[in-house]
Amino acid sequence: MNYDQEDIDRYFDAFDYIVFAIMLLVSALIGVYFAFFAKVKQNTTSEYLMGGKTMGIFPISMSMIASYISGISILGIPAEMYTYGTQFWMIIASEGFVSLTMAVAYLPVFYKLQITSSYEYLNLRFNQTVRLFGSILFLMKMLLYIPIVIYVPALAFSQVTGINLHLITPLVCVVCIFYTTLGGLKAVVWTDTIQTVVMFGALIAVVFMGTYSVGGFSEVWKRSVDGGRIDFFNLDWDPTIRHSFWTVTIGNFFSWMASCSINQAMVQRCLAMPSLRSARVTVLILVIGIMTLVSMCCYMGLLIYAHYYKCDPVTRGSIYKSDQLLPYFVMHIAAIMPGLPGLFVSGVFSAALSSMSTGLNSMTGVIFEDLVKPRMKKPLTESQASFLMKIIVVVIGSICVALVFVVEKMGALIQASGSLGAITAGPLLGIFTLGMFFPSANSVGALVGGVTSIALISWISIGTQINMAQGLIRFPQKPVSVQGCKVDWLSEYLLTLDNPMTSVHLEPPFILYRLSYMYYTALGTITAISVGLIVSYLSGSNKGKSLSKDLFSPVIYRFLVKEDVTKEANSTVPQEALQLTMVD
Repeated sequence: MNYDQEDIDRYFDAFDYIVFAIMLLVSALIGVYFAFFAKVKQNTTSEYLMGGKTMGIFPISMSMIASYISGISILGIPAEMYTYGTQFWMIIASEGFVSLTMAVAYLPVFYKLQITSSYEYLNLRFNQTVRLFGSILFLMKMLLYIPIVIYVPALAFSQVTGINLHLITPLVCVVCIFYTTLGGLKAVVWTDTIQTVVMFGALIAVVFMGTYSVGGFSEVWKRSVDGGRIDFFNLDWDPTIRHSFWTVTIGNFFSWMASCSINQAMVQRCLAMPSLRSARVTVLILVIGIMTLVSMCCYMGLLIYAHYYKCDPVTRGSIYKSDQLLPYFVMHIAAIMPGLPGLFVSGVFSAALSSMSTGLNSMTGVIFEDLVKPRMKKPLTESQASFLMKIIVVVIGSICVALVFVVEKMGALIQASGSLGAITAGPLLGIFTLGMFFPSANSVGALVGGVTSIALISWISIGTQINMAQGLIRFPQKPVSVQGCKVDWLSEYLLTLDNPMTSVHLEPPFILYRLSYMYYTALGTITAISVGLIVSYLSGSNKGKSLSKDLFSPVIYRFLVKEDVTKEANSTVPQEALQLTMVD
């Protein structure tokens, strides 16, 4: 069968636009409902940021799943399977350990302190400077992440479905800002829930329709095996291998730990639960949902390869890069199920919207609690605080929309987004881990450790991207075939191979530039902890000071000085004052 550009002769039809419009309309109406018609209005800090701590397990779980899976994941993971094989699929092996660690070691600390911003912890454990440092890192990360989350799916779909990028991007962003501003956390969580259902529905529809079009699961698997795509257990310990079993499982453990255990977006949702037990249940559901979604995305990569195993659309020139494989494939099988393109676009943009709304809501909490509130000479009333937070959402949302068009001019930023995220993720996880697990760590050590970690990972990440741009670092790809393409095109293609380029021997780059990007967060975390402990020791640690045991993870309670714990347990000092005070 020949697969050529002219094979796809349709774009969005009226039914597809209706499906997509319904998704946006429902999202907007949820914000209107919680702003004007719900019994409890979003006019207090607790309601706007924490949902009044009355949220149910199901919507919070769905919201957390939607926050983790973005349009980048839905488009990028199938492309990864198609291009490099199934080794990346093994990230699901470490996610169970992450959820256990989060539920047992990190989450109880935040829940016991009952804080709104996870970065409040850094002030309670260290000082205001470390808190400000952590908050700024988080805001930088989200301001880079949100525009990419919106831009990547918008770009892919504008090129293969005919939707204008400059029309769809502001539209979905305005809808997202609208319901996030009006409805607060409850609107974000419930729109996330609806969007997660749409996302699951879209992926399931593509999986079933695609498998049917290829000829069944056994045929998908057979073609994937024949094409060398099945590769789960590369047990080579070489840290420069882009994806091996060890780089994927160990690296993802640290990456996902940073994304879940101390990330404001996740912590804020867990703290919106009425009890620690219910928060732990949501984490369990989150893991199951993520493993299911990731597995579906991975399988779709094999499905796409099985469909185009005789004529690679990237080599053929039908699409320009592998990120467009999934939407291109959807348009190929669209004739089987009318409305499938609209449903699928809705699913991908649902993932993007949920990531954006979660980011806006969590950034608002950090800006208000960590940057604005501590500097107010006179406390704001609840209504004033709620109004101010809504203004903050609109402002940072508008900034993100503007940055989408900046990202459009900076293609390299998209390619580097995975490694750039580790620049902030590793240091933040390291600082929080220092505080919760090492009583001797002090504020000087935390700050120096964090800055050193950022400098190291920034150097490695940027150096790696430069070497990749210069062609000094390349990753081996799985083989593709063009035997099934049209004869006339195949003849032209074979002519281009008659004049091969002379290979030039190049010296390999510096060893750290060849380190797998999956290890960046782990390296950043270990660096922050190691340097932090050394500097804390040299600066006197916390000798002669008594710290509340509530500031530490329950897993190290037995290692705390018994005298200090007893002193705190019998103290008549109010809990809040006790957390802020260190006594000789």
